[in-house]
Amino acid sequence: MVFDADVVMQWLQDIMLPFVRISALLIAMVGFSGKRVPTKLRVLFALSVAFILAPVIPPVPQYDLVSMTGFLLVFQQILIGVAIGFVSQIFMNTFVLAGQVVATQTGLGFSTIIDPVSGINIAAIGQFYLILATLIFWAVDGHLIMIQMIAYSFEAIPIHHEGWLEPIKFMKIVEWGKWLFIATITLTLTPVTAMLIITFTFGVMTRAAPQLNIFSIGFPITQLGGLIVIWLSLSAFMLHFDIMWASASHLMCDIAGC
Repeated sequence: MVFDADVVMQWLQDIMLPFVRISALLIAMVGFSGKRVPTKLRVLFALSVAFILAPVIPPVPQYDLVSMTGFLLVFQQILIGVAIGFVSQIFMNTFVLAGQVVATQTGLGFSTIIDPVSGINIAAIGQFYLILATLIFWAVDGHLIMIQMIAYSFEAIPIHHEGWLEPIKFMKIVEWGKWLFIATITLTLTPVTAMLIITFTFGVMTRAAPQLNIFSIGFPITQLGGLIVIWLSLSAFMLHFDIMWASASHLMCDIAGC
């Protein structure tokens, strides 16, 4: 059996170019971008999705992949995948930043552990928030929603599309970064306010009874009160997650053109 070279190259393009865009998404996507996730697993998963999507996405015109045009085409697929996946990273880092703020206000900031995903030291409260948000992300099928968006992107931004992503979409990603701070303030408003009241109470006690050692008494009570406040504020965690995830999904859908 003899295969024509043009047929073989076309078949490779139909699989490889979608594979590059999907792989770029997984590299930047929450859950798959961790250092503990084997590279072979990501490659195998991206290749499986590419095989599934190849028959249903718009056909890819034949290009010379070893030319400058082919290089730019591959770079375009990487840019689209990373842009969509980076939004999920901003979304998830909101909870890490919120945990850092709460840990600092409650005196628990000295308790740090190594994040297995990023490999850096973060506060234990921040790691707790991150794990909780990640579990909810998988529970609400966030990974399936993002894969669905990357599939829709092949319709809105075909591989043969001559233009790149519009600059306005990159500006939307940058502007959406303010959610990292707005959502953090919203999520930590209750614990910070409660700790402010506790600190104010100890200030009044010190003023009324100067002989009290505020450092030896206030530090353990502040930590205990912080843990209680964190426990009580977890009831609103899902509400904040839903609001932020809806905003992140809307932005990713806008980038993918779905």
